[in-house]
Amino acid sequence: MTDTALTITVLGCGGSSGVPLIGGADGRGAWGECDPNEPRNRRTRASIVIQAPDRRRLLVDTGPDMRNQLIANGIPYADAIFYTHAHADHIAGLDDVRPFNWALERSIEVLGTEATLSEIRERFDYAFRPWTPKDAFRPGVEPRFIKGGERHEIVGLVLDIFEQDHGKLSSLGFRCGGFAYCTDVVSLTDEVLSLLEGVDTWMVDCLQMKPHSAHAWLDRVLEWRERIQPRRTILTHLGPFMDWATLERILPVGVEAAFDGLIFETPA
Repeated sequence: MTDTALTITVLGCGGSSGVPLIGGADGRGAWGECDPNEPRNRRTRASIVIQAPDRRRLLVDTGPDMRNQLIANGIPYADAIFYTHAHADHIAGLDDVRPFNWALERSIEVLGTEATLSEIRERFDYAFRPWTPKDAFRPGVEPRFIKGGERHEIVGLVLDIFEQDHGKLSSLGFRCGGFAYCTDVVSLTDEVLSLLEGVDTWMVDCLQMKPHSAHAWLDRVLEWRERIQPRRTILTHLGPFMDWATLERILPVGVEAAFDGLIFETPA
């Protein structure tokens, strides 16, 4: 890692049920069109960690696979958390924030819309109480309300935050220097597309090939890409019909499928 770069670790790049899904003929997973012999098709729920040049880390979402994701990638804690929205595949791992508290001996700041953090608080009320080391049996978080159209600085990172259409609700995306992240999105406004223009690396929701009511699909992502003109586009939130090797064969130069454990750098 250089002193002027962001380091992004893809903890997970799967849809809400992961790949494989629970089930299958032998009970060992339903793979859809994904080749079970290709390890990059084994996907946990979508989440990333951004490491700032000063080595502080921002975790984006706390999905149900978070504990295993962090251990697999050698990440002992994050300094703060950004929530895109309150769907279970993005928040259900909140209890495993406890080791962050132990490592830092403080509450962890969590960023999200008032609606998102209020919903998380309904499910994890105990995590929002004041935290001291004697409360090590539970996670401790401090909310910071944010919304689209705002710029916030957190753990050495400056985020330009925007609202996204996620079907029946909204989610948040952001641009941070040369990197932008747009998971769980089905449409983007002209204003947001303008904000994203010229970004170096863009990570974007692409659940499947066919149109979907709440998630982007391949043709839509490629249309957005023509407008934004990123150097590199990385597809995430991939469902069981998005085989990694097939995507490698058909995607244009500059577009690729993510896989769990992918690490890359972008300008800060």
